[in-house]
Amino acid sequence: MKKAFSLAVALAVSSSLAAPFVAPAAWTAEQNTANKRGGEFRTATISDFKTFNPFTSAEATSIPGTMEDGAGLFMQDPRNDAIIPKMADAMPVVSNNNKRFVVKIRQGMKFSDGQEITADDWITTYKLHTDDAVGSNSFDSFKLSGKPITVKKIDKYTLQFDFPSVSANAYLTMSYTPWPDHIFGEAYRKGGAAAVKALWGLSTNPSQIVSPGAWVLESYQAGERAVLKDNPRYGEWNKDSRGNALPYLDRYTYRIVKDVNAQLAAFLSGQIDAFSPANADQLAQVKKAMDGGNLKATLLPNVSPAASSSWITFNWNKAGDPFKQKLFRDVRFRQAMSHIANRQAMVQLALGGLGVETYYSVYPVFKNWIFDSAPKYKYDLAAASKLLAQMGFTKKNAQGYLVDKSGKVLEFNLSTNAGNNIREQLGRIFADEAKKVGVKVNFTPIDFNVLVGQLTAKGDNRPFDAILLGLSGGGNIWPFGVNVVPCGTNLHSYNNPTNGACLVSKEQLMSKLYYQGDSTLDLAARRKVGEQLLKAEAELQGVVYLVGTTYHVAYNERLGGEYPRNMMDSYYGSRYTDLTFIK
Repeated sequence: MKKAFSLAVALAVSSSLAAPFVAPAAWTAEQNTANKRGGEFRTATISDFKTFNPFTSAEATSIPGTMEDGAGLFMQDPRNDAIIPKMADAMPVVSNNNKRFVVKIRQGMKFSDGQEITADDWITTYKLHTDDAVGSNSFDSFKLSGKPITVKKIDKYTLQFDFPSVSANAYLTMSYTPWPDHIFGEAYRKGGAAAVKALWGLSTNPSQIVSPGAWVLESYQAGERAVLKDNPRYGEWNKDSRGNALPYLDRYTYRIVKDVNAQLAAFLSGQIDAFSPANADQLAQVKKAMDGGNLKATLLPNVSPAASSSWITFNWNKAGDPFKQKLFRDVRFRQAMSHIANRQAMVQLALGGLGVETYYSVYPVFKNWIFDSAPKYKYDLAAASKLLAQMGFTKKNAQGYLVDKSGKVLEFNLSTNAGNNIREQLGRIFADEAKKVGVKVNFTPIDFNVLVGQLTAKGDNRPFDAILLGLSGGGNIWPFGVNVVPCGTNLHSYNNPTNGACLVSKEQLMSKLYYQGDSTLDLAARRKVGEQLLKAEAELQGVVYLVGTTYHVAYNERLGGEYPRNMMDSYYGSRYTDLTFIK
């Protein structure tokens, strides 16, 4: 998440520019980068883009997310997890018992259109993210225990952040991207949230898109290709260790493909430069192409566990279907669904044996936050049948499906995003296992953007039964989602009524523990709270977690500038894009 402001420049500032951000030489395994400038980094995505607007975008891979690359007050150093200043000129002055942060921003930074980046851009961005009518996916990131985090402009280059309580994630919270006040702020002042949401749709001319980060949109062809070019203004305040402007690359392009198989095929044929194999079959195909001399690339298997999750969520807000609403709200049903999930088969069949069973929201890569005390409802069809029998499903109809006393079939619809071959396999495995105990699962892959709209819908009658999806993002300081765990947040997927209220006491406990852990600065004490939260989450089974992939890295030999091998993992990735170059 990130924000943006802008102020008119009354006086020239060139004589008082702050020092640029310098990317450490240790962040790349290749030190001989002199004169290696230009070229195109080619990648692919299996879902077409939904918007260019940073305030309405919610997808993990998005145009705003790519443009904002490198834009934030602070970032973590992949060598040691330390917080370092990026758009901030230095680390902040901290007071009020670690609740107030006064941050100086680097002077002389500019948006891609040449307008200076100032405190106003952060203030406006904050206002838009925190206006519920805008509908930002980052709305929940600016509250602690329901109380707002506030951002105040001290002067043109100084911001003051006030937290209602101590937050271990304070630096990451403050590191939202600033978007231009002279565009979004002007629209907001004239037309409110509606005017903001109307900006930067897919039909917007790319020349009107303004970026604070390393990349700016150059062209877009729906369903085919998006091209981003380097933002020269970014290079004015981002340098390598020799003082050269970053990024080295000229362009960052997306090929839009129909599914993961097409993405892999594009990599094997040399049409894209990087691919993250997700299972043994994909690894084998990459290795075969390399061994056969058809692909010149680097393949690094088993780099780390995943920094993402896959799961099934059941909709508690189905006022239009009382039978399913009652069903999904019964913890015995959700525990039974976890028992039905044959995670070992999912690892073997969908991931080719390269993955792990998961039972919690904490990503597998953050293994120090996964505790044995939290229960696991492992694959056990007999246990699932017993729980369902307790709910009154003791008989089967002629088709072999469980029915209640009135003859109502135990049935629900399950969707995932079409084109994600692994999720489609997970869904089919789950549906097949469910059938063995008499549960009818109507599994249908659908368009990703439609799916996201269903998942994030609020109200008492939300438009889905169950969804199989995944999450990425988040951090390693307090690895529970600010917009996932607390009631009323955007991705509290199973219960999202209009009023945002918790439905059961376990939800309330989870919300309480989330904020308690975030407000605990001592790591050992914070881990103890995390253990309690993980246990409560597992007992509630609001979300049934499935499997975690193993992070593998593959990239075309034309690419240079990757991290040293010991710095790579699924959280930080395989490279700092600014230092990537074409050999």
